[in-house]
Amino acid sequence: MSNLSKLFTSTKSFFAEVGDISLFSVRFFKEVFFPPFEFKELIRQCYNIGNRSLLLVSVTGFILGLVFTLQSRPTLEQFGAESWIPSMISISIIREIGPVIIALICAGRIGSGIGAELGSMRVTEQIDAMEVSGTNPFKYLVVTRIVAATLMLPLLIIIGDTISLFGSAIVENLKSDVSFTLYFNKVFTAIEFGDIIPATIKSFFFGFVIGLIGCYKGYNCAKGTVGVGEASNAAVVYTSMLIFIIDFIAVFVTDIIFNV
Repeated sequence: MSNLSKLFTSTKSFFAEVGDISLFSVRFFKEVFFPPFEFKELIRQCYNIGNRSLLLVSVTGFILGLVFTLQSRPTLEQFGAESWIPSMISISIIREIGPVIIALICAGRIGSGIGAELGSMRVTEQIDAMEVSGTNPFKYLVVTRIVAATLMLPLLIIIGDTISLFGSAIVENLKSDVSFTLYFNKVFTAIEFGDIIPATIKSFFFGFVIGLIGCYKGYNCAKGTVGVGEASNAAVVYTSMLIFIIDFIAVFVTDIIFNV
């Protein structure tokens, strides 16, 4: 009976959390389209999220291109299909591997940072002070961060994908003496709009989820320093799970649209 009671409590808390996140997102959409607009804070958050994540995304993308090419080459060599490497690598990175891996990296970097920042502000009662002073903390703190994450993540993914392809081209140049010109000619021949557009669209959803969950966990943080740590950790876990769910839905919908 105790196990059933625990299961019921866990299920109830899960659906309560889903409802709270849904209400939080509804409040965001109500606030984002009405003045006042915090443009200065939005620009500052875009800088914090984009510029400060650029090095991490660049290194991740470069290593991704190197490793993926090195791991794929031996298998393709067995079938004499080395000429397919640029096409296969570029389509795989742009469609799936690049956006998902970089989104997960940004979930750890951006989501945890937002959760910890807003959580510390909630614990030290800075958010309460803003409410008392007549300022709208939700619009200033939450809306700007979610919008900034939504706008910046597609740019980070594009940069990461580009650097991944350069890393792959370096491996091909060293292993097979393939010139960069030939490599990227094959890449651009293989890539179609059907590869780029769905990946770009879902990257906006990745950014929105990272900003939304990070802000939700931080804004509703429990009291005490333990609550800040829990908010930061939960933001990463929830965001990572939602990224995989969104990616699955995006692949399913794309397959229906382009294969009808």
